[in-house]
Amino acid sequence: MVGAQHAAPLQFRQLGFAEVDVIGQWLVLGGAAFLASTLAAVAGFGGAAVLLPALAAAFGVRQAIPILTVAQLVGNGSRVWFNRRELDLRVVKWFSLGAAPLALAGGALFATAPLGVLKRVIGAFLLCMVAWRRVRRGPPWRPGVRAFALIGAGFSFLSALVGSVGPLMAPFFLAYGLVKGAYIGTEALATVVMHVMKLVAYQGAAILTPGAVAVGLALGPIMVGGSYVGKRILDRLPERVFVGIIEIVLLGAGIWFLVGR
Repeated sequence: MVGAQHAAPLQFRQLGFAEVDVIGQWLVLGGAAFLASTLAAVAGFGGAAVLLPALAAAFGVRQAIPILTVAQLVGNGSRVWFNRRELDLRVVKWFSLGAAPLALAGGALFATAPLGVLKRVIGAFLLCMVAWRRVRRGPPWRPGVRAFALIGAGFSFLSALVGSVGPLMAPFFLAYGLVKGAYIGTEALATVVMHVMKLVAYQGAAILTPGAVAVGLALGPIMVGGSYVGKRILDRLPERVFVGIIEIVLLGAGIWFLVGR
């Protein structure tokens, strides 16, 4: 029964995590959360690719994405705060108009998606994100502010299913003219809206358990710390270095989901 799977207690159960003590388990997740948030604070994306495999290894895919969504909600909120003076609220408004209904639809579909298929979809999607970034020469069109309603709709639906679409969203925010803090903060606030609607859908589908919320919130302060560090080094280290690291992580995570059990 699907309901029985949803009610299962959270526990580390793959990649040998069951043999590690509780402190070691949290060190693994804490380190992944800090690295994820730092990378996202510098490049605007890539954090989920770091944290999602660790969460999936620990708790399984079905619970990993709701936990990731809670943790990312905190992490993105902190990036909004650190870049609050550079936000473009018009972009966020139009993005939200499309994001709200499609995030709900995607979240409802995620609740019934077969786990094996879902893992392969996530793996293929991560690999496609790397390929997209390598072969594209620019976004399909230069978006006006109202186009972000369509952008929000499409990417919110995908995000609810696969957990992360940051690398695919980034070209459109950048093409609109947002750079550095304006891009990081505006994209983060748009993503906050998307995550809130996903959590509503997950709650309605009974896959957002108290345990998942607790783990996500426990990782929250670490995500805030990573956002702070990322903001501090944003102007000090070439972004291409971080993008290269992110792409390597995306490739590794995608392969893990495709070939893992």
